[in-house]
Amino acid sequence: MFYEPKNGHGLVRDPIKACVVPRPIGWISTISQEGVCNLAPFSYSNLMVTAPPIFMFSCNGAHLEGDVKDSALNARETGEFVYNLATWEVRDAMNTSSSHVGRSEDEFELAGLTKAPSILVKPPRVSEAPISLECRTWKTINLPATQPEIQNIMVIGEVVGVHIADEALKDGLVDTAALRPVARLGYLDYSVVDEVFVMPRPK
Repeated sequence: MFYEPKNGHGLVRDPIKACVVPRPIGWISTISQEGVCNLAPFSYSNLMVTAPPIFMFSCNGAHLEGDVKDSALNARETGEFVYNLATWEVRDAMNTSSSHVGRSEDEFELAGLTKAPSILVKPPRVSEAPISLECRTWKTINLPATQPEIQNIMVIGEVVGVHIADEALKDGLVDTAALRPVARLGYLDYSVVDEVFVMPRPK
């Protein structure tokens, strides 16, 4: 089939999210100007470049109380956020942290997660996450939106600190399969990385 997104697809569910998979989950922790911690997962996220390391995530939609979602708002106003690796072991807590709640709610407490102090930024890390990246916001970009009440905001930050649990390393390399990261597919579907293969690049 072929369709133009502006004209609709005619299927039961919008297939576009199932066309670019798997998508890494950016489990983003921030803190508001008022000192309220926030934690939320975003499947529009990735590492962009490595010298310096730049990470991005994108908030789509609107907050329960209107205006911008907490993660984008906090990252823009305070200039800081933390990426936490979501794994199979904490998949339920990650999903719980996606709940639409008021700005005064702390998703760490809602999901029963432990806050770990960061070194260079104020937002806490998820203690249960084996990898966390402390980031300073470089730029926020308002992306096009099809509805006036919706705000699509890309947050781009420079990674200034990297936390890797000792048990996540094997022979000096991150053991991805052992960590079992969770990724987003289309619809309500997810995937888990538990098998890795090596493919050397052509010389």
